[in-house]
Amino acid sequence: MESFTADERARLAPYFSNVDGPVFALVDLPETVKAAMFARYSRYPGTLRRLFLDEFADTLPAGRGGGEDVEGARAAELFERIFVGYGDDSVAQLGGAHLAVEWCSNVLTKVLQRPRIAGYLEQSTRYIAYDAPMPGGGYRYYREASLGAEYAASMDFLFDAYAEALPRVSAWVDESYPTSSGESEAARRRAVKAKALDLLRGLLPAASLSHMGIYASGQMYEQLILHLLAHPLPEARLCGQRMLEAVKSVIPSFVSRVEREGRGDVWVDYLSGRRTAERTWVQRLGLDRDEAAEERSSVRLVHVDGTEDQLLAALLFEAAGVPEERTLAAVADLDSEARAAMLSDLVGERANRRHRPGRGFEALRYRFEIVSDYGAFRDLQRHRMLTVQWQGLTPDLGAEVPEEVVAAGCGDLYERALDRSRAEYARLHEAGLTDAAPYALCLGYRIRYVLDLNAREAMHLCELRSAREGHSSYRAVAQAMHTAIADVHPAVAATMKHVDHSTEPRLERILAEIRGESRRAQLTA
Repeated sequence: MESFTADERARLAPYFSNVDGPVFALVDLPETVKAAMFARYSRYPGTLRRLFLDEFADTLPAGRGGGEDVEGARAAELFERIFVGYGDDSVAQLGGAHLAVEWCSNVLTKVLQRPRIAGYLEQSTRYIAYDAPMPGGGYRYYREASLGAEYAASMDFLFDAYAEALPRVSAWVDESYPTSSGESEAARRRAVKAKALDLLRGLLPAASLSHMGIYASGQMYEQLILHLLAHPLPEARLCGQRMLEAVKSVIPSFVSRVEREGRGDVWVDYLSGRRTAERTWVQRLGLDRDEAAEERSSVRLVHVDGTEDQLLAALLFEAAGVPEERTLAAVADLDSEARAAMLSDLVGERANRRHRPGRGFEALRYRFEIVSDYGAFRDLQRHRMLTVQWQGLTPDLGAEVPEEVVAAGCGDLYERALDRSRAEYARLHEAGLTDAAPYALCLGYRIRYVLDLNAREAMHLCELRSAREGHSSYRAVAQAMHTAIADVHPAVAATMKHVDHSTEPRLERILAEIRGESRRAQLTA
């Protein structure tokens, strides 16, 4: 073990979680200093703490405010030389930042989440009522003068309908579902509220405002900002400019290429040109609109890669000492009973859904084309370990009124809101505001999208999103995906033992609320 003098230990102590052990964390250092240190670390013969003392300790930034250095001269210089000068983009993965993006539309949240390789937290429409005005007055929806007074009137109509329906639907839910054993009044109140908000989520327009928390690497922020700046939606471009300023205030070196002539501007032009080419070819081939669009939800498994034999061979690969083709041949010689036993052994007991099999499950891949309401898409799109592509949100695929809303006596109100939403979309579209028109559509309208994922991620998604606490819209998608996998790979589907196929009406959140109360009681005991 390396030893340090008393003076060196005093200099190290504020910045390292321990001074002696071989495993430690970096503490209270600027992100660029940490990234530059790790970049230098790869070619430095000594330890990281020794590197800090030799090359970085004397150049730490003096402060964070009033235009002072936020990165450290040595770190910024090294970062510039490696990242910009030599194009080693991996250096930009070594530092990150927390950002909040507030008062952004639900349309923009999907743009922000598209890169996936980041941590996202989004305000939930399942737990927060949207019937109250914003601090400055007015309902919580995106406003822009170019959208016109008719747009504002239509949005107010949708939120008025939501506010009118919420107490009526809440009362119906409370009356319709019997009290569960062991539930407290507080747990039931929260579960009733969640159920009512779930039933009425489809009334909210895509213009509804949300708050997001993001944690990402400098590399991801650079790419996200470029995509935002190249986006046809004004809200996205404005967010890109604001995000650039925010990131520059804490890790400026990570996004220095965005404003550099011949770098960021070329990237933005490339991304804009690619989008233009996509639309041009879609129009040329007559693929921009389906005149015979069927107004219903659906889940179709359109492509499968891999076989159950390849899955078994992949699960054995790391423990084996032979080429994979020999393992495949050995597996092919087994009868069905032996294969089933092998798969069961290799997957294990899986006492809960967090127990997942090995990476061999990634040998299989499924491509699903899904039509669901936009609300369900919002939740499924957030899964990071898959490829998701989606078409524009339009009213062409229709929407439906939840049966429970009809039973609560609010069906006509819901229907009128959908009609008003559709009419405002058409007005904006005809006015040439094509990219902004989706703001007007209720989350209950359907959208077509693709989820392309391996079997390991399919297990995670189907089990998580079919859980009884989930929203009925995405539960139906997860259940249908699992059924489709069972049709082609029954043994694989059988390992997804925590998929919940139940469909009976219920107060979904009540068990989760009861469990939550029990855990909180144990923590305070």
